[in-house]
Amino acid sequence: MAVYTDVNENELSAFLKAYPVGELLSYKGIAEGTENSNFLVHASTGSYILTLYEKRVDKADLPFFLGLMGHLARKGISCPLPVTAHDGTVIGTLAGRPAVIITFLEGLSLRRPTAAHCGEVGKALAALHLAGRDFPMQRPNALAIDGWRKLWAASRDRADEVEPGLAAEVDADFLDFERNWPAGLPQGIIHADLFPDNVFFLGEKLSGLIDFYFACDDLYAYDVATCLNAWCFEKDFSFNLTKGTALLAGYQSVRPLESEEKAALPMLARGSALRFMLTRLYDWLTIPNGGLVMKRDPTEYIRRMRFHRAIKSPSEYGLT
Repeated sequence: MAVYTDVNENELSAFLKAYPVGELLSYKGIAEGTENSNFLVHASTGSYILTLYEKRVDKADLPFFLGLMGHLARKGISCPLPVTAHDGTVIGTLAGRPAVIITFLEGLSLRRPTAAHCGEVGKALAALHLAGRDFPMQRPNALAIDGWRKLWAASRDRADEVEPGLAAEVDADFLDFERNWPAGLPQGIIHADLFPDNVFFLGEKLSGLIDFYFACDDLYAYDVATCLNAWCFEKDFSFNLTKGTALLAGYQSVRPLESEEKAALPMLARGSALRFMLTRLYDWLTIPNGGLVMKRDPTEYIRRMRFHRAIKSPSEYGLT
């Protein structure tokens, strides 16, 4: 989440008249993240999230994302739902951008998740994977290896500005992935971005999952690997084995991993770390400083990449 496109009160009030949400009372931009422009909107019928879709979201993908939210909600996954306009449509236009109003979920994202929280995330991720098995639409992962190559091509020449030697290091990673990336593992709908700011809690209880705008068809174990990266490292870049054990145990209590998935986790986690390093690197080098857009430091994920390279066994993540 972020704000790239500002919205004035008059145009927002006019936009909301197309939806059964009542009159605009107040609104404010949400600064976290880097993908779309988001606003918390307070209307006379309640609170909503307004999303304006920016750079990495193709308008043609919106029916997939919004349809998936509805499908998962019907399957018992707590996630926001798009609000349908009076004319039966969901996607409108605001400030020259595709825009939707979605329902507001109660809860807080966590800055310091515990092992118990990680266990709940593992359970929720597995439930999402099972709930998505009969979703009728498909979307390839735009940020799989081919997408990484495009980001790298746009960033490589300046990569050593962030850390000396990074260009050669990532070049070697790409060669390894081209030869050894896992294939033939179970796959289906994945969230692909289930970071702490996309999961809400009320106390110890997980209250909802948000931000499905990277959801796609890909390996389930890759989604698990992404959660290990997102939830189980500490501020000093160390891997918290207790959190990893809890997350994996939570996941496997709902959907047990196959032996081949377990064996692939180190490579998948390394690839996931590279994917998030590359999007951060690209943004770090191209987005101007200031405003309401919060850039994220890519060096955090350089450290994760190096950690995963050194893993000798998936048991080092807490698999039992």
